[in-house]
Amino acid sequence: MSVKVTVGPPVISINHGHTFFISEFDGSITDVSDQGLYSRDIRYLSRYQLYIDGTPWTLLNSGAVAYYASRTYLVNPKVVTEHGTIEAETLGLVLGRTIGEGLHEDIDIRNYSPQRRRFNLELLIRNDFADIFEVRAKTLTRKGHIETEWASDAQRLISRYVHGDFRRSLILTLGRSDAKALYGNGSITFSVDLAPGAAWHVCCKYDIKEDDILRPAPGECAHAHEGSRPGLTLAQWKQVTTQITTSNEEWYRLYLQAVEDMAALRLPVDDEHPNELLAAAGVPWFVSVFGRDSLIVSLQNMMVYPDFARGTLTRLAELQATEMDPYRDAEPGKMPHELRVGELAHFKQIPHTPYYGTADATILYIIAWHEAWKWLGDDGLVHHFEQTVKPCLKWIDQYGDRDGDGFQEYQTRSEKGYENMGWKDACDAVLNPDGSPVKGPKALCELQGYVFDAKRRAAEGAEHFGDSDLAAKLRREAAELQQRFEERFWCEDLGYYAYTLDGDKKPVKTIASNAGHLLWSGIVRQDRAERVMRRLLESDMWSGWGIRTLSARHPAYNPFSYQNGSVWPHDNGIIAMGFKRYGFTEEVARIARDISEAGRHFMLHRLPELYAGIERGPGTFPVQYLGANVPQAWAAGSVFHLLRAILGLEADAQRKTLYIDPVLPPWLPDLTVRQLRVGRAMLDLRFWREGPVTRHEVLATQGDIQVEGSDSRSVRRS
Repeated sequence: MSVKVTVGPPVISINHGHTFFISEFDGSITDVSDQGLYSRDIRYLSRYQLYIDGTPWTLLNSGAVAYYASRTYLVNPKVVTEHGTIEAETLGLVLGRTIGEGLHEDIDIRNYSPQRRRFNLELLIRNDFADIFEVRAKTLTRKGHIETEWASDAQRLISRYVHGDFRRSLILTLGRSDAKALYGNGSITFSVDLAPGAAWHVCCKYDIKEDDILRPAPGECAHAHEGSRPGLTLAQWKQVTTQITTSNEEWYRLYLQAVEDMAALRLPVDDEHPNELLAAAGVPWFVSVFGRDSLIVSLQNMMVYPDFARGTLTRLAELQATEMDPYRDAEPGKMPHELRVGELAHFKQIPHTPYYGTADATILYIIAWHEAWKWLGDDGLVHHFEQTVKPCLKWIDQYGDRDGDGFQEYQTRSEKGYENMGWKDACDAVLNPDGSPVKGPKALCELQGYVFDAKRRAAEGAEHFGDSDLAAKLRREAAELQQRFEERFWCEDLGYYAYTLDGDKKPVKTIASNAGHLLWSGIVRQDRAERVMRRLLESDMWSGWGIRTLSARHPAYNPFSYQNGSVWPHDNGIIAMGFKRYGFTEEVARIARDISEAGRHFMLHRLPELYAGIERGPGTFPVQYLGANVPQAWAAGSVFHLLRAILGLEADAQRKTLYIDPVLPPWLPDLTVRQLRVGRAMLDLRFWREGPVTRHEVLATQGDIQVEGSDSRSVRRS
């Protein structure tokens, strides 16, 4: 029996869309914490406690019953009321919550004693309307003012926050109860009178108001959460996403949880297009539009839900920079890093309106655009975003290459900008071999690989649509970049590529996981690929739970740090895709096995954003990183990258073809994939091992699709 690891403090977290709720296990929200009800970067509820005649209820059990719903079981302590003593554990309270745009809460109490019981039920509620950036930094500064209005007849409590033209409100409406509530001193009080065996109920609907936009709570009670809008959309999600079955129970549960985590992190592109989706980066801190994260998640989801790319490409195109803005690190053609809409962003006290401090999102946009075309087969998609992709290509050559040497470099122009703008964006993530910070501008190795890949992909698109001159130009530029890259980044003494070039154009010979992304992009020379793979799997990089972000031999190595020795599942998924590209199938299985075995230790088989890079050994288990987001989109999506690498899936919807190169490892002897979409077609595939050989058969198809595979047996069924 494996140890189960809980990520983060012991709290209940539920979310849907832009809204999430975090509480203690007993349902309370404590003072001086980051708990609360949040929506679009504002905390609407900052303190909550249930009392029976001034005493907190006693927790029995609680948990999230779905990503958007929770249930908490409480009993009363021994209390003395004006009507007599109520013995402990004679009253049961069930607190149910379900979340949508707002929050629906149900309180159900039953009297299990043989005597009539009369008592006061009190709800203590506080609102601070704090910006999420301030909550996270623990530096709350009240700028506006809060006013509270109680409407007794309507049983409604309205809390309003006003700071200039920034207005937010939380509207709590009580209903479906025989008892009428009173409000005073920050508490709502019910006088409850219960006969033996009798029950009492109240619905609490928390609607959110942003200026004049009302975001309502779910109408259904929490016990009927499966029939709520989030419940129905989850059921629909499972019908339209690729599903699997396998005799490996651990892998099956890991995949199912990843699919549900993706459902939990869906965001509508905007209020006018609720069915066009992109992924939020993670709960609690990154429930927003992110450039890099959303694009990588789109790439991970091609075999599961390729339409994620449509929403992502659409929203980021709307946010593409058109002019220089040093405060926001914006440049014409550049894709955003992060969009925020809270109070600090509203008054431009932070540059996230959006902030453009990312060196890779613009390049990844082209890669995701092309990959979506290959899986969806939609020429209209290519044409629709052509006028977005062209400025991306121009940005790469003009602004991404700051000094005209043919490499991508970054350095912030903003007083509030980020020091690092690759996926390892912690301020201390890019280090020299002696542990000192690298001075910029920095030319990370993976950025060069991304550009190589992006230009080759853009060339294929140009050629398909008849622009052979542009295609030839882009392919020539990619080939020239590859040659320059090999000359400047390869370090023969390391048998590895430099982490980056520093501001003096000197190679930084730090051993980090970034070079694994080079295999994914295909820029690595064939005769050097195996040396890169072997270096990544040496003991200082390989923890046993996955590949570390930084070598354990580096003086700055810390397995409990954010990006200097920890293990990131998405990083490992990308590296596995690179291993597959160069034919290292046994090593793909090694990564997939150890990430999946780490996953089985985490609660619900849910992979967190990252975990500690401590060495695996007998009796050990993966150790959490404090503050990791969970659910987290590209951590969940890593499961799909790992599976795609094992099966060798590549789509060409234009040719109505799915290419496969499956190599199942012994620990995954069989796998059936259902509802796999390629263009307008859908198919079911079964894979299994016969000795060392992987076989496959096509179980069913809808639409015109052919499968080209590498094994010696292929059976097609209608």
